[in-house]
Amino acid sequence: MLKETKQEKVKMHQITAVRNLTDSAFILQMERKELPFQTGQFVILRHPGSIAQREYSVYSGEQEDVLEVLVREVTDGQVSPRLKKLRPGDKVEVDGPFGFFRFQPQTFSTQKFLFVATGTGISPFHSFVHTYPDLDYQLIHGVRFGEEAYEHDHFDKQKVTLCTSGDKTGDFNGRVTDYLATRDIAPDLQCFLCGNSEMIYEVFDILTGKGIPVQNIYTEVYF
Repeated sequence: MLKETKQEKVKMHQITAVRNLTDSAFILQMERKELPFQTGQFVILRHPGSIAQREYSVYSGEQEDVLEVLVREVTDGQVSPRLKKLRPGDKVEVDGPFGFFRFQPQTFSTQKFLFVATGTGISPFHSFVHTYPDLDYQLIHGVRFGEEAYEHDHFDKQKVTLCTSGDKTGDFNGRVTDYLATRDIAPDLQCFLCGNSEMIYEVFDILTGKGIPVQNIYTEVYF
């Protein structure tokens, strides 16, 4: 994720709710405090008093009164284990928003979209769909286990394909690259990729090999 010039000073935001999705993944809901962001941008979170920080894509939609992020705890991480201990009433430092993965569907000549995500890379697409509920989209989400289908019920089930590489509980058993390699893909799709760099490189090659123009592919790397 690339940083832009800061738009405002760091603010303290109170936690209003925590939704545990798995043993390690959870949604932090915070006061928005009228924080202006465009769907697809990210914020930087810090535990009060700490210098350790982490970037998280905004999970909530532009019109919502709260600010949400999807966090997966990394056991030896410097930030996520502290965030996991937060409860409603606690506070967290929020800096931003930043980022160039902004999404404005009306600016595209063809408004048909393909979203490809791995793991918590589903976050910006959750924001996309909540901000623009009438989108014509297909979401391909790759995880190891079906329990990691983070709040798929928030999407139109006809528009989501879950790829699971560690069990057979998804719609497709294998990685997102395996799934896409076997599918016909319309060349006029606008394609947005979010996840680890290896997936993005591989999917980029698959899409261009199937005739998607390079200028129709937009990426956000989660390291």
